[in-house]
Amino acid sequence: MTTRLPRTFTTGTFPTEFDSEVVPSSLGPIAAILRVANEVEQDSQRVAYLCRFYAFERAHYDDPSSSGRGVRQFKTALLQRLEKDEEPSRLARRERSDAREMQRFYQNYYDKYVKALEADHQDRASLAKAYQTAGILFDVLTSVTRQDGAEVDSEMQAMNTDVTKKKKDIKHYNILPLDAAGASQAIMKLEEVRAAHDAIANVRGLPKRKEAPSDILEWLQVMFGFQKDNVANQREHLILLLANVHVSLDPEPSPLYKLDQRATEIVMKRMFKNYRTWCKFLGRSDKLELPEIQLEVQQRMILYMALYLLIWGEAANVRFMPECLCYIFHHMASELSGMLSGRVSYVTGENIKPAYGSEDEAFLKKVVTPIYNVIFKEKESNRNESGGKPHSSWRNYDDLNEYFWSKTCFRLGWPMRKDDEFFVGAAEEAHSRSSKLARFLPRKPSCLKTNFVEARSFWHLFRTFDRMWTFFILWLQAMIIIAWNGSGSLGALFEGSVFKKVLSVFITAAVLRFFQALLDIIFSFKALHSLGYVGSIRLVLKVLVSAFWIVILSTSYVHSWEHPTGLTRTIKNLLGHNGGPSVYLVAVILYLVPNAIAAIFFLLPCVRRVAEESDAIPVRILLWWSQPPCYIGRGMHEEPLHLFSYTFFWIVLITCKLLFSYYVEIKPLVEPTKFILDFTNVRFAWHEFFPHARGNIGVLIALWTPVILVYFMDIQIWYSIMSTIWGGVVGAFMRLGEIRTLSMLRSRFRALPTTFNWNLIPLESSVKRKYQILRKFKAFEHNKLEEARFAHLWNAVIESLREEDFLDDKEKELMLLPYSADPYPSNNIIQWPPFLLASMAPMAIEMAKEYAEVQGENVEDARLWNKIKENEYMRCAVEECYEFLKNILLRVVTGDTEKRLIHDLLKELEDRKAEGKLLENFRMNDLPLLAGHFVRFLEFLDKPDPSDTARDKVVLLLQDMLEVFMHDMMVDDTREKFESSHGLNMKPTDNQSVMGGKGKIQFFAGKDSILYPLPEDHAWSEQIKRVLLLLTETESAMDVPKNLDARRRITFFTNSLFMKMPPAPRVRKMIPFSVLTPFYEEEVLYSKNVIEEPNEDGVSILFYLQNVYPDEWNKFLERVNCSTEEEVEEAALRDWTSYRGQTLSRTVRGMMYYRTALELQAFLDLAPDEDVYTGFKEVSKRRKEEKGQDSFWAKLDAIVDMKFTFVATCQKFGQQKHSKDLKEASKAQDIQKLMTKYPSLRVAYVLEEEPSKGKPQKSYYSVLSKAVDGRDEEIYKIRLPGPVNIGEGKPENQNHAIIFTRGLGLQTIDMNQENYLEEAFKVRNLLEEFKSRHGARFPTILGVREHIFTGSVSSLAWFMSNQETSFVTIGQRVLATPLKVRFHYGHPDVFDRIFHITRGGVSKASKGINLSEDIFAGFNSTLRRGLVTHHEYIQVGKGRDVGLNQISIFEAKVANGNGEQTLSRDVYRLGHRFDFFRMLSFYITTVGYYFSTMIVILTVYVFLYGRLYLALSGLERSFVRAAQQNTDSALQSALASQSLIQLGLLMALPMVMEIGLERGFRMALSDLIVMQLQLASVFFTFTLGSKVHYYGRTIFHGGAKYRATGRGFVVRHEKFPDNYRLYSRSHFVKGFELMILLIIYDVYGSQTRNAVSYVLITFSMWFLVGTWLFSPFLFNPSGFEWQKIVEDWNDWNKWISSKGRIGVPANKSWESWWEEEQDHLQNTGFRGRVFEVILALRFVLYQYGIVYQLNIMRGNKSLSMYGLSWVVICVVLFTLKVRTGFDFTFLIGLCLQAVSLGRKKFKANFQLVFRMLKGVIFVAVLSVIAVLFRFAHLTVGDLFASILAFVPTGWGLLQIFQACRPVIVTYGMWDSVQALARTYEYVMGLLLFAPVAILAWFPFVSEFQTRLLFNQAFSRGLQISRILAGKRKKVADD
Repeated sequence: MTTRLPRTFTTGTFPTEFDSEVVPSSLGPIAAILRVANEVEQDSQRVAYLCRFYAFERAHYDDPSSSGRGVRQFKTALLQRLEKDEEPSRLARRERSDAREMQRFYQNYYDKYVKALEADHQDRASLAKAYQTAGILFDVLTSVTRQDGAEVDSEMQAMNTDVTKKKKDIKHYNILPLDAAGASQAIMKLEEVRAAHDAIANVRGLPKRKEAPSDILEWLQVMFGFQKDNVANQREHLILLLANVHVSLDPEPSPLYKLDQRATEIVMKRMFKNYRTWCKFLGRSDKLELPEIQLEVQQRMILYMALYLLIWGEAANVRFMPECLCYIFHHMASELSGMLSGRVSYVTGENIKPAYGSEDEAFLKKVVTPIYNVIFKEKESNRNESGGKPHSSWRNYDDLNEYFWSKTCFRLGWPMRKDDEFFVGAAEEAHSRSSKLARFLPRKPSCLKTNFVEARSFWHLFRTFDRMWTFFILWLQAMIIIAWNGSGSLGALFEGSVFKKVLSVFITAAVLRFFQALLDIIFSFKALHSLGYVGSIRLVLKVLVSAFWIVILSTSYVHSWEHPTGLTRTIKNLLGHNGGPSVYLVAVILYLVPNAIAAIFFLLPCVRRVAEESDAIPVRILLWWSQPPCYIGRGMHEEPLHLFSYTFFWIVLITCKLLFSYYVEIKPLVEPTKFILDFTNVRFAWHEFFPHARGNIGVLIALWTPVILVYFMDIQIWYSIMSTIWGGVVGAFMRLGEIRTLSMLRSRFRALPTTFNWNLIPLESSVKRKYQILRKFKAFEHNKLEEARFAHLWNAVIESLREEDFLDDKEKELMLLPYSADPYPSNNIIQWPPFLLASMAPMAIEMAKEYAEVQGENVEDARLWNKIKENEYMRCAVEECYEFLKNILLRVVTGDTEKRLIHDLLKELEDRKAEGKLLENFRMNDLPLLAGHFVRFLEFLDKPDPSDTARDKVVLLLQDMLEVFMHDMMVDDTREKFESSHGLNMKPTDNQSVMGGKGKIQFFAGKDSILYPLPEDHAWSEQIKRVLLLLTETESAMDVPKNLDARRRITFFTNSLFMKMPPAPRVRKMIPFSVLTPFYEEEVLYSKNVIEEPNEDGVSILFYLQNVYPDEWNKFLERVNCSTEEEVEEAALRDWTSYRGQTLSRTVRGMMYYRTALELQAFLDLAPDEDVYTGFKEVSKRRKEEKGQDSFWAKLDAIVDMKFTFVATCQKFGQQKHSKDLKEASKAQDIQKLMTKYPSLRVAYVLEEEPSKGKPQKSYYSVLSKAVDGRDEEIYKIRLPGPVNIGEGKPENQNHAIIFTRGLGLQTIDMNQENYLEEAFKVRNLLEEFKSRHGARFPTILGVREHIFTGSVSSLAWFMSNQETSFVTIGQRVLATPLKVRFHYGHPDVFDRIFHITRGGVSKASKGINLSEDIFAGFNSTLRRGLVTHHEYIQVGKGRDVGLNQISIFEAKVANGNGEQTLSRDVYRLGHRFDFFRMLSFYITTVGYYFSTMIVILTVYVFLYGRLYLALSGLERSFVRAAQQNTDSALQSALASQSLIQLGLLMALPMVMEIGLERGFRMALSDLIVMQLQLASVFFTFTLGSKVHYYGRTIFHGGAKYRATGRGFVVRHEKFPDNYRLYSRSHFVKGFELMILLIIYDVYGSQTRNAVSYVLITFSMWFLVGTWLFSPFLFNPSGFEWQKIVEDWNDWNKWISSKGRIGVPANKSWESWWEEEQDHLQNTGFRGRVFEVILALRFVLYQYGIVYQLNIMRGNKSLSMYGLSWVVICVVLFTLKVRTGFDFTFLIGLCLQAVSLGRKKFKANFQLVFRMLKGVIFVAVLSVIAVLFRFAHLTVGDLFASILAFVPTGWGLLQIFQACRPVIVTYGMWDSVQALARTYEYVMGLLLFAPVAILAWFPFVSEFQTRLLFNQAFSRGLQISRILAGKRKKVADD
C-alpha cells in the first residue's frame, strides 16, 4: 500500500531547497527523525522517504495551523521534497508494501547495529545512537503499519521493548555517565568519583515515596518539584565537587573509595558561608540543622548542599540576587528539616510539607517565576521613554536583592504573599501615576528604591569621596592662609597668629560635613522607606549635628579673636572676654573625637573587624553613627603590613603633591592677588554693571580658578609618577625582564630544566619549597627522568609554536629535545636543544685542526680543551657527538672482530685523552675528513635502504672511517703499537688499501659484521637526526627563532619560571576549574568568501594577512606541504586566517590548550618511566589499540575530564541552527565543527520554542550540548521563566550558562582572547594561589596579565597595545600591591567559583548602571570580604581595537561605564567603607581618572573664558599696564601663566617603565621616541575628548549603552560623513569653540601683543585644537588620497542634504542623525535641560564683549548699544517674516535659510519669482553693508569681528532651543531650528574638509601618512604600500 500525500499546504511560493537541519524551534523533536532519514538514505531510499513523511505528519499534528515562526515554510519545503522523492523511492522499494519494507529494514538494523554494538561493550556513543535510531524507525514502522490497517508484528514489538528498556540505561551525559550503563566507564571507576556517588546515593532514612529514589537529588526533585534536567545537572555538579575535594585532601583519605567527612564539611562551609552570614546579620538562626547521630550527618549535609544547588540551578535571573536565594533556601531548608524530623506545622497541624507542592516544575512556576516577573516588569518599565528612564524611577537587581537585607523581608512570608511591597513594581506605580498631576504627588514609600538611589549628578563624586575632597579643601585653605600671612614659608605655620588662622579649617570641615549630610538626605529621599525609621532619623541627626558644630566652632573661634569688629565683636561680648583660644581648642578636640576613634580603627584593623562583628550595644551605636548598617562592606580591612605599605605610598605621594602645589601653584599667586584686590584704576572696555565694585572679584576668579582645578587634578599626575616608580621596583624584585632576549635565554638555559622541575613537576608533599627573591637556580645536573620530563614540556611548547606557524620545520628541529637518553646509557650527557649547540661541533672540529696546525709539536691537550670549555655549549656538543659516535658504532657493528677492534680503538683514544696526550698520539688535521665520513654514515642510517647496494656503501664508509682514523690520524708510533698489540699488519702496500686487498683482513664486509638497516627504534632514530643536525649545521642559530612572537613567548615563559609561584600538585589533586566564554554574534570562522572578498581598495583579508604576517604565511605553506595559495585546502586556509583574527575559533583553540597541557602533565604523573622515555607522542599511538575503559588512556582522560571544563555560551546557537539566513546558519555549522574538533568543548545556548500545540506561550530553555557523531546533542535542557536578556547582555549570557560549569575555579574569557600552551602548563600553579593566604584573607579572584596581540597592525594599534600592556602589568601590579584595590576588568581572571556563585555571580547585570559589568564583579567580591590578587607569571593573549573609530567607540563605551559607576551604590559603599588611603587609591584608579581627565579639559575652558573676560572687559589691559609701570613681574607672570599640565604625556610613564623592565630601558627610550614621531601624543590627546565627552554626558543625561566596536581587521578608509557623525559633538564642536576663543584672545588680549608670549601661553591649547579637529583624518588610512577625497565630498553632500524620515538610519540622512544626537536631551530630566541652557549661555559672552570693540560703536559703552544690536536683528527678522511669510528666527545663516525655505515654498512652478527673491535679498544685503561703511564707519575688521561675535551666539541659541524642544515644537519653530542646525553643520564640515582636500593635492602627504600609520607594521614585514595599491595592481594586471 502506497502512502498518499496530503495537499493541504502547497500554496504559495517558497524555497525549493530543503535543509533537514533547519527545523523551526517549535518542531524541535522532528530534527531527530530527519537525521535518521539522512542516515538510512544510502541503504534504503524508501525508508528515508517514509521517515520524512512521518516527520511531516508529526509537524502537522504539533502545529496544524502553521502558526509558529517558520513552520509554514518548513512544511512546504518538506512537502516539496516528499513529492520529489515519492516516485523514485517507490521504484527503489524491495518489498511489495511500505510496511514490509519497514519491517525488513528494522530487522536488519536491529541485528546489524544494536546487537553488534551490545556485544562490543565499548562504543557507548554509537550504541546510544543506535538505540535512538531504532526507536525512531519503530515509530515510523508503527505509523506505516497502522495506515495499512494492521498491527506491528510481535517480534518487532519485542525488539522495540528491548531497545526501549536498554535505552533508558543510556542517557545523555556531560562528564559523568551516571546511568546504569555508565558504571563501566573509566571515570566512574575512579575511587573519588565512586565515593561521592555512593554518598549521594545514600537515601536511607529519607521519607518514603511511591517510587524509591535513586539518590538524594531525585528525592529532592520529587519532594520540591525541581526540573528533571536541573537535577541531572546538579547531580553531576555535586559529585564532581565532592570527588575533587575528597581526592585533594591532605593527608589522603583512607580508604579513598569512601567519601571523607572532611570533604563534605569543606564544601558545605564554603557553599553556606554567605547564607550563615546573612542569617547572623538578620538575627536569625540558620536552618542547617544536623542530626545527633554521626552516621546521618554526612547525608544531611549533602541534602542541604543538593537543595541549594537545585535552587541555584533553576533560579535563572534570580541568581543575580544571592540574598533572595538565601531567603528561598532558608524556608525550603526549614521545610526539609521539618520533613526529615517529622515536625508538625503549627498552622495546619499536619506534618510539614513543601509549601509549593511537589508537582512537576513547581519550583520554577511558583517560586522563581513570580520573582522573575517582578524583575521583568521593572525592565519593561525602564523601556518607557525610549529606554532612558532614570535609574531612580525603577528597581534594578540590586534594589530587589537588597530588599532581603532587612528583617522586613520575612514579612514576605512563605508561601510568598503576592500583595507584599516586594511585588509592587515600578510598572504598577507608573500605571497608577499616568496622569500629569499624579506625577507631582508624593510616591508611596513601598514601591521603589532600596537603600540607595542612583541619581544623575556630579555631586555623587563629593558624596562618595567626601573625605578626600574635605582633606584637599582644608589643605588648600591652610596653604592659602600660610602663603597670605607672614613670610609665606611653611615655617610660618608655627607663628601664633598664622596657626590661629589655620585652625579655622575645622569650621570649613564642619560646613563640608553639613553639606555632605544634606546630600545624603537629598539623594536618599526615594529610598527613605527602605532605610526605616531609624535610618531616616540618622540622616536627620547628621544634618542637625553638623549644623550644631558649625555654630559651636564658629562662635568659639570668634571668641578667640583679640580685636574683633562688627558682628564678631557682638558675639564675643555675648560669650564673655575670658578664656582665650582654649574654648575653640576644646571644641576642636571634641569635634575630632570621632576622627580619633576612626584613626584607632585604622591603625588596628583587627579591632575594626571585631567591632563590626560585635553585637554589643555601644559598639553597634558607634558603628551605626559612623556608617549606616549594611550587609556588605564589612570586614574589608587589611592586615598591618599591607596597611603600612599603602599608607607609606600615599604619605609620600601626598607630601610631594602638597609641596608642589604650595610652591608652584599657590604661593606665586598671593602677591599678585593682593595687588589686584587693592587696584582701583580700572578702565572697562564694555558696559560694566558694577563699575565701582571693590576687589576685582572677576579678575581673581579668572586667575585662581584654573589653579584650583589643577590643584584638584594633579594628584592623578603624582599618582602616575609614584605608581611608575613603585611598580618598577616591585617588578624588578619579581624578576620580570631577567630573560628578555635570545642571548639572555641562551645564558640562562642551563638552569631552565631545574626551574621546570621546580615549578611544573609535582614533588613529594614532604618537600617544602621556599621562594627567595635572589634565588639562583644552579645549572642542571644529569638526571635521566627529569631530563625526559623537561623534554616533554619543552617539545610540546615548540611543537605548538610550529602548529601556530611561528616556527618553520628547520627551526622546530633546532629547538626540539630528545625524550630519552638511551644512546648514552652510562654517561652523564646532558642534551641541550640544537639551537644552542648549532655550529658548535663543526667549530670545535675546525678549532682542533687549526690548533694542531699552529701549535705543531708543542701541542697540549689541556689548552685546546680549555678553549673548547670556554663555551659550555661547545663542550656539550663535542661530548655528545663523541658519545653518540661511540654508541652508534657499537650498535651498528655486530661482528666480534670488528666490535673488539672498535672498542679497543676507542679505549686507546680515551686513555690518551685521560693521560693528556691525545694530541701527541693523534693528528687532528684529518679530523674534518673523519667527520665528513661520519656524517654520510649517519645519513644512511637516517634514511635506511634495505638494498645490498646501500649496505655496501655503509661498509665502505665504515672502512674509510677506520682507515682515516688509523692511517691518517694516528701517529706512526701509536699505530704500530696498536697493530702489534692486536696482531694486525695495517701497513698498506702500493696495490692495497688499509682495509682490504689480497691476503688482508676485510673488515665490516662479512654478512654478520654490521646491522643495517637498524631495527625501528624511535629513540635512536631521534638521536641520529639530532647528531646529524649538530654536525651539519654550520651557521649559528643565534637568531632562532626568527619570528618576534615566538621569541616573546619563549622568553616570557622561561623568565616566568624564575618567578615566584606555588608548587604544582599532581593533576589528580589539582583544583578543578572551568573556562566560560560568552559569544553572541561575532565571527566563529572566517568563511572563504569573507577572506577572499576584496574591499573597496581591492584588498581581501587573506591578502592583508599574507602581507602583515609574511613569515607565518610561508611557514604555513611549508606545514601543509603546499607551494601556492591555490593548493591549500579550504579548511586549512580558513583556520589560518581565523587564528589571526579575533574569532571564537582562536579563543577555543587557545583555551583547549588547557586540556592538552593537563593531558601531558597527567601522563607525566601516571606513566611508568619507560613510557616517559619513549615520549608522549609515541606512546599515545597506542590509544587506538587500548580501547578498554580499564586502559591507561581511559584513566588519563577521566582525570582530565574531572579537572577541566570549557563552556562556550553561544546564546543564539539555537536560533542560528534553525535560521534560514545563510550567514547565521554557517555560524552554527562552524560552532558544530569546533565541537567536533574539540570533543570536550560544551556549548550552552538559549533555546526559544515557539508556541505550539500544548504550549500556548513561547518557552525558553537553557541548553547544554556537546558533539556526538559530528552533531550537537542536547545534554541538559532546563526551562527558564522567560527571556534571558533582562539586563546587560554579556552578564545575562554568562549567568544562564554558569550552571553548566564545574570545579572550584572559573576563568572568564572574552571572545577576543586566546591562550598559549606554555602558559597552560602553569595553570595548576595559578590555581594553588587560592590556598595561599594573602594578608588577611584568601584570594577570591586571581588576576592574570595579558599580552595584546594586535599591536603589529598599525601605529594606532601599537599605541593601544602599549597603553593596555602597561595597565595590565605595572598598573594592576600597583593596584594589587601595595594599594589592595585591584578589581576585575574583563581580563582573564580566575574566580573562586563557589564564593561567587553564592554571592551573585561573576558580573552584575542591571541595565545601564552595570554597563561595565566586569568591574562590578570585583566591587562585589571586595565588598563581600573577598580579595583580588594579581599574578604576572602567567599571561593570556588578548586582541584590541586597531582603527581610530574602533578605539574611539571603545573609549566611549568605557567612559559611559565609568559615568554609570560614578552613580552606583558599589562605588559609594567602597568609597565609604575603605579606609582613607585605600579610598584614595580607589578613587584615583577608577572614576577619579575620568573626572581628573575632565578637569584637565575644563581647565582649558576656564582659562580661555577667563582670558576672554579679561580681554574683552579691558581688565587685562589695565592690569598689564599697571604691572609694567610698577615692574611687577609676579603679576605679569600670573596673568601670562596657563597653569595647565598635559596629563596625556605623563600617562606614558608607566608604559615606559614596563617596557624598560621587560625589554630593556634602551628599547623603552627608543619606543618612546618612535611613538612621539608617529604622533602618539596626538592620539592620546585625541582620546581625552572621547573620555570627557561621554563620561560627562552619561552623568548629566544618561544614554550609556553597549557599543559594538567590531573585531575585524580595520585598515580601511573611513568616509568623511562617518567621521563627522562619530566626532562631531565629542571633538569638532569643542575644537571649533576653543579655536574661536584662541582667535579672540589673540585679537583682543593685551598679553598677546608679544608673539612669543602668546605662543608660550597658548601652544598646548592650539595643539589640543588641532588634535581634536584633524586627528580623525590624520589617522584615517588613505585620508589624503585625492580619489578618496572626491568620494568623501560626494558622500558628505548626499548625506547632509538627505531628508530624515521614519526608518531612515542615521548613516543615510543628516536629519536622522541630528535627531539621534538629541536623544540624551529627550531622556534627561528637568535639571538636565536647565543645565544645558546654563552651559549654552556662555556663548552670549562673545557677542556682549565684541560688540563694544567694534569701530562702529565709536567707544559708546551704553547697555542700550548692546540691546540695539538685538533690536536690529529682531526688526530685520520680523520684516522678512511678514513680507515673505518665511519663519526666519536667526540672523546667522539668514540668506541660506531664505534660499532653503524659498525653495520649499515656490518649488518648480515659481522658479522665476524665487530667483528674483534671491536677487533682491542679495542686493539688499549689499546695500545695507555699503550704507554702514559710508555713514556708520563700518570697517572690514568689524565684519570679521561680527562673525566672531554672532556665530557663537547663534550656536548658543541653537543649544538652548534644542534643550527647550517641547516649547519650540509647540510654537511651530522647529523647522527653522533644524534649518539653522543644518547650516552650522555644513559650515563646520566645510571648514574641516577644506584643509584635508588642499593637502590631498600633494602626493607626498599621502605617502607620509601611510608611513606614519603603518611604520610599526613595516618593521614586521608589512608592505602596506602593496596593500593599499592592491586594487590598482589588480586592475593593471587585468
